[in-house]
Amino acid sequence: MTQTRGSIVRLAAIGLVVGFFSGLFGVGGGVILVPLLIVFVGYAQRRASGTSLAAVLPTAVSGMIAYAAHGSVDWIAGALLAAGAIGGSLLGTWLLHKIPQLTLRWIFVGFLVLVAARLFFLVPDRSAMLDYGPWVIAGLLALGVVTGTLSGLLGIGGGVFVVPALMLVFGIGDLVAKGTSLLMMIPTAVTGTLANVRRGHTDLTSAAIIGLLAVPASIGGAALAWAVPPMLGSILFALLLVYAAVQLAWSALSSPRRGKST
Repeated sequence: MTQTRGSIVRLAAIGLVVGFFSGLFGVGGGVILVPLLIVFVGYAQRRASGTSLAAVLPTAVSGMIAYAAHGSVDWIAGALLAAGAIGGSLLGTWLLHKIPQLTLRWIFVGFLVLVAARLFFLVPDRSAMLDYGPWVIAGLLALGVVTGTLSGLLGIGGGVFVVPALMLVFGIGDLVAKGTSLLMMIPTAVTGTLANVRRGHTDLTSAAIIGLLAVPASIGGAALAWAVPPMLGSILFALLLVYAAVQLAWSALSSPRRGKST
């Protein structure tokens, strides 16, 4: 796709916005990026999802490094999540090529609303860590598979799913949940992007522009995360989920056949 000056400016602005929220909330940014690519750049759903997943990679790397520098990454949990997510992302990108996404999108909207409602009343314990056992390991692997599948299908890094799950189900503190989520996204984004490129669903030029601008913004967002009190952080994350749910619902209502577009 040939880039005009106007489209480059739009992509750069999108990269800055997505990068900042990625660092602040420990998400890849795809849940914000996909609607922006559809609305402001004019991409079809499949192309937006594929391009978003590619742009997530540099954002996740830079954000993860920022969290790791403060000791806010659980490397074991990240590895287990990634192991499940790699297979899930391959499944998701295959399904992206095969099936409409309308039903899945509405299920995801419902999930976001429920999690957002719960987060409004959650005060994370930032000192909480995982106590590993067979069920915890199995749960992390299963969470990775589900997250990877959603990542491949919707073009999101998966943090919008993983961060609240780690906090609500596994009891991890919010900062470690965010850093661990970004770690998990790196191999997921690589495998999913390779599959999307082979199927022609990715604009690598646009992804590069977004990713390059998102990197410094994600570092700034991550730095701000430590200054935000835990309760306020939960409320802000819940508001992000509400925004994501509204955007996905609007996309489904305005174009019910978009899931079949290429």
